[in-house]
Amino acid sequence: MWAASCLASCCAACACEACRSAVGSIGRRSARIAYCGLFGLSLIVAWILREVAAPLMENIPWINHFHKTPDREWFETDAVLRVSLGNFLFFTILALLMAGIKDQKDPRDQIHHGGWMAKIFCWFVIVVLMFFVPNGLVSFYETIAKFGSGLFLLVQVVLLLDFVHGWNESWVSKDEQFWYAALLIVSVVCYIGTFVFSGLLFHWFTPSGHECGLNMFFLVFTLILAFVFAIVALHPKINGSLLPASVIALYCMYLCYTGLSSEPRDYECNGLHNHSKAISTGSVTLGLLSTVLSVVYSAVRAGSSTTLLSPPSSPRAGSEKPLLPFDKSDAADEDAKKDGPRPVSYSYSFFHLIFSLASMYSAMLLTGWSTSVGESGKLVDVGWPSVWVRIVTQWATAALYIWSLVAPILFPDREF
Repeated sequence: MWAASCLASCCAACACEACRSAVGSIGRRSARIAYCGLFGLSLIVAWILREVAAPLMENIPWINHFHKTPDREWFETDAVLRVSLGNFLFFTILALLMAGIKDQKDPRDQIHHGGWMAKIFCWFVIVVLMFFVPNGLVSFYETIAKFGSGLFLLVQVVLLLDFVHGWNESWVSKDEQFWYAALLIVSVVCYIGTFVFSGLLFHWFTPSGHECGLNMFFLVFTLILAFVFAIVALHPKINGSLLPASVIALYCMYLCYTGLSSEPRDYECNGLHNHSKAISTGSVTLGLLSTVLSVVYSAVRAGSSTTLLSPPSSPRAGSEKPLLPFDKSDAADEDAKKDGPRPVSYSYSFFHLIFSLASMYSAMLLTGWSTSVGESGKLVDVGWPSVWVRIVTQWATAALYIWSLVAPILFPDREF
C-alpha cells in the first residue's frame, strides 16, 4: 500500500511537472496560441455555468437578495456575465501592463510570454472573485459590454476588409493569366452564392400568408448592396476589384441570415421556428467558433504593419507581411539577448485589448445580448436586440467597404 501510494504521488508530481513544462513551452514559443487557448477555456466555463450554476447561485445571499427569487434564466445570464467580467478584467489588466513595450529586453516581455501557471491561477482567482461582487457592478458591466461588443464587431469588419483587399492585391501582383482567371472564378462563385443564399432566405423568412415587410426590406436592401458594391468597385475612377466586392456581398448576406435567424421563435415570419433545437445548436457552435476564429485572426493580424488597427511597426521590426507564423515571431530566443534589444513584432497591449472586447462579445452571444435568454429559454443569440445588432453590423460593413473605395478619390493627398 505504501509503495502504491508513493508511486501514485510520483506519477502525479511528474504529470504536474509535465503539464507545467508543456504550458511553459507553448507560452515561450507562441504566447498567442496559449492566450487563445485560455480564452477558449473561458468560453467553455461560461457555457457550462450557464447550464448548471443557477441552482447554486439561488442559494448565495449576496446574489439572491431579492424579495422574490428571479426566474432561473436571470441566474443563467448572471453567471455568464460574471465569468465574462473576470475574463475582461484579466485581459484589460494585461493590456495596461503591456502598454508601451518596444523591445524584448523590456522585463514585461517575460510576463507576456512566461509565467503561465501563475497567469492561469490569477485568471481563475479573478473569475471566482467576480461571484462575490454586488449585482449592481454586474449590471453596470452588462451595459458597457453591449458597447464593447459592438466595437469588437467593428474590429472584425475592419479586419475582414483588410483581408479581402490584401487577398486581391496578392493575386493581382502575380500578374499572370492564371491568377486573373482565379480572381474572376472566385468572384463569380461568391456572387452566385450570394444570390442562391438570398433565394433560400426569401423562402425561409418571408412565408406566404404572412405580412413580413421587415424581413423583405432586410433581404431586398442586402441585394441592392451587392449590386452597389459591384458598380462602385468597377467604376473607372475607382481603383477597385470584383473580388473584394463579391466577398463583402456574400458576407453581408450571411449577416442578414444571422439577423433573421435571431428573430424570436414564435415570430410568424421566422420560418425556421419549427427547427428551433437544431438552429439553437447551430447558433451555439457557429457563433462560438466564429468568435474564437475572429479573435485568433485579430491576434495574428495585430502584429502586421498592414493591419488598419495596429500601431505601425518599427523599421527594425521586419517586413510588411502579416505575422502568420506563430513560432518565430513570438519566441524570446537566446539570439535576441546576444544581438541586443530586439523590437517586438506586434503590439502586446492591442493584442490583449482584442481579448477584452471579445470577452464582452462572447457574453452577449451566450445571453442573447442579455435579453433573449428570458424570451427564448436556452436558445443562444436569439431576440430582437440580436437581430438589430447583426443588421447594423451589416450596414457598417457596407459603409466601411464603400468608404475604402471612395476615400482615396476624396482625399488624394492621404495614404489609405
